[in-house]
Amino acid sequence: MNTLEYENYHEVKDHYENEFSYNTYPCTIPLDFPQVPLHWHNEMELIYVKKGSARISINMQDYIVRAGSIALVLPGYIHGISLSTPAPEERPVLTNSDKENDSNNMHALEYENIIFDLNMLLPKQSDDMTTKFFQKLLDPHTICPCVISPETVHFDNMVSCIDRADSICQNFPAGYHLAVRSCLYEFFFYINQLLTTSSAENAASPEFLERMKTIMKYVELHYGEEITIQKMADICNISHSHFMKFFKTHMGTSFVDYLNDYRLLTASRMLTTSDDSITEIAGKCGFDNVSYFNRLFKKKYHVTPKQMR
Repeated sequence: MNTLEYENYHEVKDHYENEFSYNTYPCTIPLDFPQVPLHWHNEMELIYVKKGSARISINMQDYIVRAGSIALVLPGYIHGISLSTPAPEERPVLTNSDKENDSNNMHALEYENIIFDLNMLLPKQSDDMTTKFFQKLLDPHTICPCVISPETVHFDNMVSCIDRADSICQNFPAGYHLAVRSCLYEFFFYINQLLTTSSAENAASPEFLERMKTIMKYVELHYGEEITIQKMADICNISHSHFMKFFKTHMGTSFVDYLNDYRLLTASRMLTTSDDSITEIAGKCGFDNVSYFNRLFKKKYHVTPKQMR
């Protein structure tokens, strides 16, 4: 997996190795990357937490997802992943040898990404029952659970479906795509029993989400350039003051801090995946002043760029 592509706000990576649009890959935070910023794509994504605790944002709502549970991300949903530090009572008792390695792996988040195109589950010929189910699933007024946890009805059955699909994909036996599809159909059979309908507006309206996607996409494409608040306000077709208030209200941080955070995250990946100098990386990430870059970087990651490299 190319983590620089994965960390783009709008994923366009082809997740599949062949015509069967289903793929899985393991990830670890912070060993693979510090976090996964908010992004979106047109495929369905299941985030299956294997170890540790994740803070997963789905359409601007945060969920704590613990080992053994699965987060559901519908197509087009904005989502991001970061490490959630466990509460003191949830932390394991460490031996002396554990403590020596604690900073490296004891609180790491290990999860599996399962990404597939829902269209592969739709019949090529008329099948109204199947088509209507997925139309209902993607309807803005349908409420679908974002997290499948032990407290969820049919939890064991749903997790079993994904575990069986994982097992099948270990060796890719002849006709494996039939078996994987079977697991997914059964998974969605249980999901269907959890769907509810609401006539009220969702917490995150389509208009709001589209505006956020516009902002994220612009930052993704132009983070190495000068980006002013006035420029973003013009792109969103709102006033300077309205943009600042809108962003702070919905993101809980200022746009400048958000932009710097994205630039620093991108720089952290460049430090470990390229041979560019620190000065070159700072410039490519929009920091003209290297001293300022070093100061912000150490504040965020508690190490200097040189130490991270």
